[in-house]
Amino acid sequence: QVQLMESGGGLVQPGGSLRLSCAASGFTSDDYAIGWFRQFPGKEREGVACINKNDGRKYYGDWVKGRFTISRDNAKKTLDLQMNNLKPEDTAIYYCAATESPGDNVYALLHIPMLWDYRGQGTQVTVST
Repeated sequence: QVQLMESGGGLVQPGGSLRLSCAASGFTSDDYAIGWFRQFPGKEREGVACINKNDGRKYYGDWVKGRFTISRDNAKKTLDLQMNNLKPEDTAIYYCAATESPGDNVYALLHIPMLWDYRGQGTQVTVST
C-alpha cells in the first residue's frame, strides 16, 4: 500500500519561501509518477508539479512560471517542492499524490488531480501579512 506523508507547510509572508516534503513508501516497483497538487479554500484543485519516476521527466503547471521546483531527495527518500516568491493566491492545502504504472497519463495526472490513485493528508500553506 502506497503511503504519502507531507510536511513543511505553514504561514509565510508574501515574497517568502517554503519547502514542502513528502515521505513516500510502499511502491511495488519504480514504475510510478509522484507529484503535488493543491486545493483552494473554495475546494477547487490545481496541479502543481510531478515527476515520472520511469524517465525522471518533470512536469509543471503552466502557472508555476519558475517559482516552484520539484525534486527528489534519494537519500531521504522524499519528494520535495521548493516554493519561492510566494503570493497570497498560493494559499491552499498542498497534497502529495502518486499513481503506479501511469503509462502515458502523467500529463493528465498533473492537470486532473482527481486522477491520482493515492494522496497524503495534505499540509496547509498560508501566504499572508
